[in-house]
Amino acid sequence: MHITSGRWVFGLLLALLTALLWGILPIKLKQVLQVMDPVTVTWYRLAVSGGLLFAWLAARRRLPSFGRLGGKGKLLMLVAIGGLLGNYVLYLIGLKLLSPGTAQLVVQLGPVLLLVASVFVFKERFSLGQGIGLVVLLAGFGLFFNQRLEELLTSLGAYTTGVLTILLATSIWVFYALSQKQLLTVWGSQQVMMVMYLGCALLLTPWVHPLEALQLSPLQGWLLLACCLNTLVAYGAFAEALAHWEASRVSATLALTPLVTFIAVAIAAWAWPEYVHAEDINALGYLGAVTVVLGSALVALGPSLVAGWKARRARTVQAH
Repeated sequence: MHITSGRWVFGLLLALLTALLWGILPIKLKQVLQVMDPVTVTWYRLAVSGGLLFAWLAARRRLPSFGRLGGKGKLLMLVAIGGLLGNYVLYLIGLKLLSPGTAQLVVQLGPVLLLVASVFVFKERFSLGQGIGLVVLLAGFGLFFNQRLEELLTSLGAYTTGVLTILLATSIWVFYALSQKQLLTVWGSQQVMMVMYLGCALLLTPWVHPLEALQLSPLQGWLLLACCLNTLVAYGAFAEALAHWEASRVSATLALTPLVTFIAVAIAAWAWPEYVHAEDINALGYLGAVTVVLGSALVALGPSLVAGWKARRARTVQAH
């Protein structure tokens, strides 16, 4: 079993850095998507990230050995590549139809779907605390979509299509996450990600238009580079955070990501209104966003909260 280093402050800072990078990512992507198509943007992100990881691992002589995977491992790798590829492309397609904040909030369903899948695949427990968190999260979504509920439930316009596309992207992400969890028993996280990034980029190559990058403005070009590096740095910070802090607490901290997006959009819309538009939601919608974050945090912390409550109750009983 993995034991954290105990440097929880460092782990918290790394988790907050990850939430910040993931929170501002859709704002940058939204600008790049004005010129480039989602497939080409995804290809650039994967190729650059995978190439940098390849150079890093080659320099340290830690390139992965495919012989260690075996038949089952190679099948899992194909599933992981398909899941990651589908998630990246579908997320960008949905992002073109939605605001950054809405897209990032719908993504919060990913960890919940992963939790439910883990109950069936890995026979993990679903605690009472997690159940309460799930109810709170769903109530938060109801509040967030209060202005568009009728549209979501009765029509298939651009908004509904965007939400469903992000939801599909998040569902496909679960297959990637489950496969990666098994692959990490054979390879290190950097080795797994390198192969997946380069494998996805290779599959996308026949459909990309790399010269679209030449049509970007200087600002959009820098944003594309930032998007490519964001994936690498954010994942590295996330992996390092897990080394110093409990996974449940890291996940709860990452639940703040949608709020980071909403705050970043508000600041960017005020500072650069010609580039970024403010979120079109009311006060009840913002309350719903906060409720979704609280629900996500409860889902992540559910087991530890219940265990802590039982421990305190047991000490109270023993004291009497």
